Amino acid sequence: MPSTALTFSSRADHRAWLASQAALPRGFRVGTTRFDFMPKEAPKPAKMTLTLIALDTPTADFAAMFTKNAFPGAPVIVGRQRLGEPVLGAIIINNKISNVCAPGGVEASEKICAETARLLGLPATAVLPSSTGVIGWGLPVDSIVTGLPAAVASLAAGSVLPAAEGIVTTDLYPKVRSVAVGAGRIVGIAKGAGMIEPNMATMLVYILTDLAVPRETLRALLTKAVNSSFNRISIDSDTSTSDTVALVSSSAVPCDDLAAFEAGLALVCRDLAEDVVRNGEGVRHVIRVQVKNAATLSLACALGKAIVNAPLFKCAVAGNDPNVGRLIQAIGKHVGAHAPDTDLSKLRASIGGIEIFANRAFRLNPEKENALVAHLKGAELYPSKPSADGVFAPPVDYPPHERCVEIEVDLDSGHAAATVFGGDLTHEYVSENADYRS
Repeated sequence: MPSTALTFSSRADHRAWLASQAALPRGFRVGTTRFDFMPKEAPKPAKMTLTLIALDTPTADFAAMFTKNAFPGAPVIVGRQRLGEPVLGAIIINNKISNVCAPGGVEASEKICAETARLLGLPATAVLPSSTGVIGWGLPVDSIVTGLPAAVASLAAGSVLPAAEGIVTTDLYPKVRSVAVGAGRIVGIAKGAGMIEPNMATMLVYILTDLAVPRETLRALLTKAVNSSFNRISIDSDTSTSDTVALVSSSAVPCDDLAAFEAGLALVCRDLAEDVVRNGEGVRHVIRVQVKNAATLSLACALGKAIVNAPLFKCAVAGNDPNVGRLIQAIGKHVGAHAPDTDLSKLRASIGGIEIFANRAFRLNPEKENALVAHLKGAELYPSKPSADGVFAPPVDYPPHERCVEIEVDLDSGHAAATVFGGDLTHEYVSENADYRS
């Protein structure tokens, strides 16, 4: 679970908590601007937000990981090149258009970086670009360049919340997590709601710290943190073409305890990863799968992903229907296809702490059925019933709680374990993605 189990009574309550998390580490400023533009591929009015994260002094201490999708966005192509540069001074992010496989995409990203750098007094190679939104459309470069001075003028220290709000697309609410480490801080923000099964990191994630940790150490620690957090979530099994996670240190504060820094980084990543699932497109239930006593870590992770990605099981959870046959089917499907030598004779499975399967047979009765329904309803983020006119209630724009549908699978065949997070599959998810561009 996140570091602290939280509940929120209202949007205002949630925003107040976000503000309490959002103090920027020393050495950083953020700014945003918003402008109208007309996508040439689908000419109708649209709005784009530019978000700028700038360091007071360029730093050599930065790390990033990017999607393994074979059709990466232009900002990912540029970002990989930036990892070889001596310093980083700023990150420029746009929403609405992802700049993936668009003609001249790399040139567009580089032009935006160059203009950002000119305004900040940096070399162009010291600016990291990020884009998120519709795949295939080209960036409105002239509009972005025109908007950049306003983003620079708005740069301010204090809170990262404007940046967290600026990077969203279909997200219902911004995501911020932070932790204090000695005299310094680690603060992370994330954008992501759909097209999410990371294969490196996830969506767009920016983690800022004032603790001085050398570049190579940062990169090693980021890889480790990502593998145990963002790489263990899935909303819809699709790996984005734009996935980026960046970790930047202003090196303003000595890091006297590297182990504490590593633990803090892992905590921020885990909490943000779960936040992303909870804010997934149409998600009404977060599903937490704990696979225990597997022969290998890879099997534990893959089996957890197979469960949270099983469409029929996800639909059952969405309807508060404890159709446990769909859970066992998903386990058997994965093992049969990918790990046929796995011994399932001692497998035990439970939902909400209620044993539903053991010794190759279901363990069910009417009392358990009622308890399972209650567990599913207790984890629901908002009602699933349609209104009188047949329209499903829209999701609230804050997370009411952090409860999950709790699934435990014990293979009793080894010592490896993994926890994977996913979401249900709802009418809202289908509607969101049917209408995403229109």
